Amino acid sequence: MWVLWRAIFSAKMLIVVLTGFMSGLPLLLTGSTLQAWMKDEQVNLAMIGIFSIVGLPYTIKFLWSPVMDRYVPLGLGRRRSWMFITQAALVATIAALGLTQPSQAPWTVAAVAVLVTFCSASQDIVLDAYRRELLPDNELGLGSSLYINGYRLAMLVAGAGALLLADQMPWRYVYYTMAAVMALGLVMTLCVPEPAGDVRAPESLRQAVIEPFLDYFRREDPWLILAFILLYKIGDTMASAMTTPFILELGFSKTEYAAIGKSFGLFATLTGGFVGGAILFRLGIFRSLWIFGVLQAVSTLGFAVLTHTGTSLSALAAVVAFENLTSGMGTSAYAAYMASLTNRRFTATQYALLTSLMGLPRVLASAPTGYMVQAIGWQGFFVFCALIALPGILLLVRVAPWHEEALPASGLSLEVD
Repeated sequence: MWVLWRAIFSAKMLIVVLTGFMSGLPLLLTGSTLQAWMKDEQVNLAMIGIFSIVGLPYTIKFLWSPVMDRYVPLGLGRRRSWMFITQAALVATIAALGLTQPSQAPWTVAAVAVLVTFCSASQDIVLDAYRRELLPDNELGLGSSLYINGYRLAMLVAGAGALLLADQMPWRYVYYTMAAVMALGLVMTLCVPEPAGDVRAPESLRQAVIEPFLDYFRREDPWLILAFILLYKIGDTMASAMTTPFILELGFSKTEYAAIGKSFGLFATLTGGFVGGAILFRLGIFRSLWIFGVLQAVSTLGFAVLTHTGTSLSALAAVVAFENLTSGMGTSAYAAYMASLTNRRFTATQYALLTSLMGLPRVLASAPTGYMVQAIGWQGFFVFCALIALPGILLLVRVAPWHEEALPASGLSLEVD
């Protein structure tokens, strides 16, 4: 137990939490927070809906990630140089977003928002690579969970925090404030070390583009691994797409759902990330993927149970808390597994490609969920979401066998202290 706590409170894990915070901060500033600003400015709903496309750079970031593997533009090292550049660009573009006027020039707002998401996606590329290269393999799981918790705390600041500020000051000053918070990332980058290790950067841009793919497909079962990445969280993703309309249709008020979602849900998600990281540290990535995959499927069935409980707040709180808890645990293992697949020479490109693939089910598999509910009803839908998780779990037999998982390098035993 002492080894675990020492790892959690190490300088490396503090850096990981801070990088997670910096990664999560820009997301909602071009998402729900920007939508709230546009609503206040009485921009029509059709235009607000179109703004969802400004998030496109997050799904295609692998296209320019080889540049970050190949070049070292500043004298801060390969990773810290790009961290500083992308964070400086984010400070400037977030502040520039505050200068726009949604009611008078919505397309200008859209153009600046795309710049913010491009810079944010670029920062994600380099921060993912930095985390992978900073942590030894046996700490990837714990590091991924703490990174995700830092990310979610930043979303709270940029979401609920920004809305609270908007009640006290004009929206442009809210964005100036968020730009100032983002500037803390520049201080962090100047203070943290460049990842250690004698890792040669690709010798040409061509090599930076081609070699990451060749390297990946030289490994055993590359196509099964890709299938696993697409399928592991597909049931959880599909269920999440319809959770809000389901709960409101049950008869819960928006206030009740918001209170439970923001309190039980957030606490459970953060707890899930922390507990998941501890389990990952003790059992390793492979075994954790098995455990968390089963728990995710079981938690989805909880929503099917809600179809029989009516408007019981205690039942809703229990289901939402359990679902958020297991989702946080599963995401930690999932992120750690993808990080473990990367070659340190091409970390930025390979991790960007894998995380882009991870986002595909969120877009494609979620699209028909409304039609499914109409066809088979709420209970049938959530049972289906639980069952569709099984192929991803079964693929673990090949891509992450339980019996092949080695104990962490720290020498921890499986006995509980």
